[in-house]
Amino acid sequence: MAARKKQVVALAAAEGQVRDRTLSDRAYEKILAKIMDGDIPVGGKLPTEQTLSEELGVSRPVLRQALKQLREDDVVVSRQGSGSYVKRRPEGAVRDFAPVGSIADIQRTFEFRAAIEGEAAFLAAERRSEDDLAELRNALLELDRCIENGELGVAADEAFHVAVCNAADNKYFVAARSSMKSNILTGMNLTRNLTLTKPQDRLKLVQSEHYSIFEAIEKSDRKGARKAMRSHVENARKRIFEG
Repeated sequence: MAARKKQVVALAAAEGQVRDRTLSDRAYEKILAKIMDGDIPVGGKLPTEQTLSEELGVSRPVLRQALKQLREDDVVVSRQGSGSYVKRRPEGAVRDFAPVGSIADIQRTFEFRAAIEGEAAFLAAERRSEDDLAELRNALLELDRCIENGELGVAADEAFHVAVCNAADNKYFVAARSSMKSNILTGMNLTRNLTLTKPQDRLKLVQSEHYSIFEAIEKSDRKGARKAMRSHVENARKRIFEG
């Protein structure tokens, strides 16, 4: 009976955390929309926690989670004893490819990818075969071609990341990533579309990150492969909000 009670308490706590996360994501998206609409300009101070909590209809702990995510996205900065200020305003082009209501979910997907694909790259550097390297090279060459022709390249980008998971020789990496495929493609479509609005040097920078991953895997540099992959995915997440 006591064990059952503990289970119920644990489940209730977990459900509470999920609800809080959902509420914090909504608060995050509403604050982000205010910043993108220019209601709070760059350098401007956000309303106090009490004011924002009342306006958004959330508790202060939930609001703090939302503000923490905005800080991690480098959109706001907190100054001790002063409050939170807008550091940069994401460009309006973000809304052309993703509604504000989907951005929190896209950012969570990047967090998932950094963890899963970072470890996949680590193992790929240890276990890759010559066939795996050939698959990675083919994906890179296709991405090179897309850059040269000004094409979006989402399919080739996805093929490269799938090839890394295949090279890890663990079906669960592939399965975990496949379960999130639609979310992952949404994020890739957003980041690559935004990149196409930039000078071509941006595309080349992104591609250089892919080559860094490949070179570490080719050299069997496990830690280097993990670091290169995590950096690439985290950079992609941050690039969404470059103003």
